[in-house]
Amino acid sequence: MNKLKVWFTELRAPFLTGTIIPIILGTVIAWARNSLFNPLYFAIALMGGIFVHLGANVANDYYDYKSGNDQLNKEYVRPFTGGSRALPMCLLTPKEVLSGSIVLFTLASAVGLYFTWAVGPFVLVLGIFGLFSAFFYTGHPLSLANKGLGELFVGVNFGLLMTLGAFYVQTAALAVEPLVASVPVALLITAILYINAFQDYTSDKAVGKNTLIVRLGREKAAVGYTILMFGTYAAILLSALLNVTPIYTLIAIVTLPLAVKSVQHARQFHSSPFQLVPSNALTIICHLFTGILLSLGYLLSAFAPLSTGFLTVLLAVGICTAFAFFLFRKIAYGKKPA
Repeated sequence: MNKLKVWFTELRAPFLTGTIIPIILGTVIAWARNSLFNPLYFAIALMGGIFVHLGANVANDYYDYKSGNDQLNKEYVRPFTGGSRALPMCLLTPKEVLSGSIVLFTLASAVGLYFTWAVGPFVLVLGIFGLFSAFFYTGHPLSLANKGLGELFVGVNFGLLMTLGAFYVQTAALAVEPLVASVPVALLITAILYINAFQDYTSDKAVGKNTLIVRLGREKAAVGYTILMFGTYAAILLSALLNVTPIYTLIAIVTLPLAVKSVQHARQFHSSPFQLVPSNALTIICHLFTGILLSLGYLLSAFAPLSTGFLTVLLAVGICTAFAFFLFRKIAYGKKPA
């Protein structure tokens, strides 16, 4: 039982919203636009995405430990930065962690091969790219994060490609709309990785893990965070006004005040690791609820106005919005969320 608890910590399962949100969005778009929904395919796709995500978390822990990064990191803030700490605390061995990542990537590969057989060959392309990015985020010899490319690959994988992949397994077709609709999700997942790297700046720099934060410095990097956050809402607005996405997706803009508060905080405390925590938390909340509201916007577009389905989804929108702002108030004013 203790070992299971250690592995739960190692896997960092609470961050799986980064995978769940784009897969839900892609699936909802397939249903709203094509009236197609295979619940079994949805469940298997979700498991495949989760395996990739967990494999990436575990592999990243292994390589950060081997580089000495975890041992040098004294400014990490749990649970947002610094990895799981299972290796520096000697709760697991490096061999166990590396083996765990290989098992997870193998399971993800099995899902990809199944969909390649059941749906079409494009899944194989997505799978290869996803596994490549996940392992070589910090894995040698490429170490994408060390080259300042980690944030870009995370945004592409956990935004654009997961949404498109979820759409594809439902429809066996490619389309531009899932890519456009997923841009806000891609920017926000990039922003999560980006803001979390502020606390890791000192240790990353010491071991040559040259993330964008290390390359820019914390003060300039705070400007980049501002662009990512406000770019999210510009993408939502433009795609709806250009009629690429349903007008109802504009409901996702209600999370903008959370982004504004987070940006203001980050600009003020970019070099104060422990005071930056509200920005870490608010970025995750923005990603979660903006993604949910985008999906609900698509559901609204599929029902006739004032129908039972429409009103039910509208109620869900209200509940999600209220809960998002409840968390916002708790975090923004320095209290722990319930």
